[in-house]
Amino acid sequence: MINQLKIELSERAEAGLQRQRRLLQSPQSAHLVADGEPLLSFASNDYLGLANHPALIAAFKAAAVEAGVGGGASHLITGHHQFHHQAEQSLADFIGLPAGLLFSTGYMANMGIVAALMGRDDAIFADKLNHASLNDAALLSRATLHRYAHQDLAQLEKLLKQSTAKRKLVVVDAVFSMDGDFALVPELLVLCEQYDAYLLLDDAHGFGVLGKQGRGILDYFNVQSSRVIYMATLGKAAGVAGAFVGADATIIDYLIQSAKTYIYTTASPPALAAALVKSVEVMRTDAERHQHLQSLIHLFKSELKLKKWQLMPSITAIQPVLVGSNQAALNLSQFLLARGILVPAIRPPTVPKDTARLRVSISAAHSVEDVRQLINALHEAEETL
Repeated sequence: MINQLKIELSERAEAGLQRQRRLLQSPQSAHLVADGEPLLSFASNDYLGLANHPALIAAFKAAAVEAGVGGGASHLITGHHQFHHQAEQSLADFIGLPAGLLFSTGYMANMGIVAALMGRDDAIFADKLNHASLNDAALLSRATLHRYAHQDLAQLEKLLKQSTAKRKLVVVDAVFSMDGDFALVPELLVLCEQYDAYLLLDDAHGFGVLGKQGRGILDYFNVQSSRVIYMATLGKAAGVAGAFVGADATIIDYLIQSAKTYIYTTASPPALAAALVKSVEVMRTDAERHQHLQSLIHLFKSELKLKKWQLMPSITAIQPVLVGSNQAALNLSQFLLARGILVPAIRPPTVPKDTARLRVSISAAHSVEDVRQLINALHEAEETL
């Protein structure tokens, strides 16, 4: 087995698909230290720059003194602290949904939701560019999985119309993490209403960025529906960790009783939940932070003029630069790194073959000068590589 694994790892390296971890030696920020080098980073999902926010740090410290470090038990035993309860209420109110539930990670949330609600007699309908957690969740549920071409709602409608499943669930990324485009939520809800389906929205990259005060994809489109099951991760724009599910109170109660990734795991540290409450407070009140992020996104899109590569259409903090081959994307990433700028090269299987790209992640922690430095470096790279 070991020898075969070595061969497969060697093959990955030869194909330009080997991945490596960087050793971070500073707080997560626009300017960080990794592998001993100071870098301007466009590589994190800390879209609002809250991961190192003083108010969140203070809330975390105070809660750790009051509640200790570990959760100590699962939520259904003695692990459900008042800080968890406050965070669930605060997040549900912020999104505008009846009830909420915290999970330890977004992957666990999606696995728990789908496997709890769907079974052998049911059908799941998934966009082909969905996150891996949604795909794995569908397989775990043992429901029939139908995948439709990216954003092809005509194909989705055909599949829904043909289905005779007991329960139907459409699962989709609200913002697609490698392209930066987002789901057509109003149209999806129309189809769900017409064909008696529910809609699971994974808003990992929209929460905190889209909508008023960063309330997410539902606020962006100004839609509400009891058919929506809303999931957002809390380690990206919220700056902390974990995930949150918002939905009708009956669905949340059912998940508490049936979602195995919620039931059979130790509760996350209460201090994290206290930091999340503070994060929501900052999002509600710090309008300048949201405005600054949007102005940086506009600046990047308007001033970057590429001839050889393609800036993909996105109005979110995710700004992908499509390069093509794996090696070309790696070369561009290395070119920037040599100039002190960290932008990750994204390659298959994360994205389709021959669509390797740089995934530029813009944060409110960046300055105008930071973004212009990246733009100038990309212009130089096109002339050099």
